[in-house]
Amino acid sequence: MIVNDRVVAYINSLDCGNSDICNTIEKEAIADQVPIIRKEMGNLLKVLLALKQPQSILEVGTAVGYSSILMSENMPEGCKITTIENYDKRIPVARNNFKRAGKEHCIELIAGDAAQVLKELTGNFDFIFMDAAKGQYINYLPDILRLLPKGGLLISDNILQEGEIVESRYAVTRRNRTIHTRIREYVYALTHSDELITSVVPIGDGITLSVKK
Repeated sequence: MIVNDRVVAYINSLDCGNSDICNTIEKEAIADQVPIIRKEMGNLLKVLLALKQPQSILEVGTAVGYSSILMSENMPEGCKITTIENYDKRIPVARNNFKRAGKEHCIELIAGDAAQVLKELTGNFDFIFMDAAKGQYINYLPDILRLLPKGGLLISDNILQEGEIVESRYAVTRRNRTIHTRIREYVYALTHSDELITSVVPIGDGITLSVKK
């Protein structure tokens, strides 16, 4: 936890709730131990969608479709979501959840390795949400920047790794050292890019907000 537990509990106590289908899918995901966005992250997404009013959303990392559905309920009319997922077991669950939510018309799920799918995508996405394999963020970045137009917003989730990101790589367990190095490289690339203005925000498990110049 990167923020005091009591502060998080207080913030979440103010939450006004989501739709019945979002609440149901959230409970199912928690029961099945599927990682989904935290409540405070979901609230921030709602605010960012209201501010940005995007026309086209790209999500890298669908899981069971919870965040896609949440975004679809808070995006402008006519906006479309393209979401990418590579885990075979979660793809049919996500597709079924989109159907349950009545969102098949505005959410397109592309099954496959994001590294390859991103290379094949064309056009612009003025709102991009990164929530996939954290160690791959740095590899996705060139195509993300290509797809992000001027003024577009890139949100990258889970970049503080429960606070481990501030530690020396030798202070984290050996199995986490590669992801530790790659996330640090990614955050540095975002904050020092000539193409982006980036803020690191300690909410949830840490996010970056980047706007393309």
